Amino acid sequence: MKWKKFLAAIISAMVLTLPAAAEEKEELPSELNADEVEYDMETGDLIATGNVLLKHGTGKATGKKAKYNVNTKAAYLIGNVVVIRDDMKLTCDKLTSDGKVMQADGRVHGVQTVAPNEKYPNGDKRTFTGDHVDFYPDDKNHVIIPAGGLITSGDGTFTADHIEGWLDEEHYIGIGNAHIVSPPRQMEAGGNRIDYFGKEQGKAILTGNAWAIQENNKVKGERLTVYMAKDNKLKVTPAPQPRMTDEAFK
Repeated sequence: MKWKKFLAAIISAMVLTLPAAAEEKEELPSELNADEVEYDMETGDLIATGNVLLKHGTGKATGKKAKYNVNTKAAYLIGNVVVIRDDMKLTCDKLTSDGKVMQADGRVHGVQTVAPNEKYPNGDKRTFTGDHVDFYPDDKNHVIIPAGGLITSGDGTFTADHIEGWLDEEHYIGIGNAHIVSPPRQMEAGGNRIDYFGKEQGKAILTGNAWAIQENNKVKGERLTVYMAKDNKLKVTPAPQPRMTDEAFK
């Protein structure tokens, strides 16, 4: 492998892109800076230590130590990690990648800066936090926070014991102590599970000990569907009960 392609593969794996397989990705400028760099041709390990800076195209990553294996495509970056790509900034203590999914550990905090649009004339900032986050940047900025965490946006905050979300779609799923607080709508809601769809006007499906409050009005039920109207008033209806099939008893 030519050094230029080799360097591009290493750095692209660290800055939240897939390994540089396409020619156009290989042609992007790449740069690796560190106090010390070691490459073991037998094991395929490249290790960069001290003030690590990796750049690939417009993306960049910094940390105290980076490691990449050319055979397994496994990569990690540790120590005050900061990764920036496009509209996303991610900070954590450790970031690992197999070329498909980024796994961030320790004080994980991601920020997506959304450009002004019809729904958000002044733009929007969407954030996610947790002790561990699985991040799929090429799948609509898909995040999984298995041990509980927080997602915020212009609509408010979303918390649960287990969270899965697609930031680009404003689609979030919370399981276990799921909770939404939306100051713009003067609304709060919770349940055992919440499926929230916020890309347009917004809709939340709450299941299990479900409840919703707006101003002095409160509604409870086992299953509720909450619609966010254009005037920010809620329309709440009982969600349809699922049909029971033989599969439910297996």
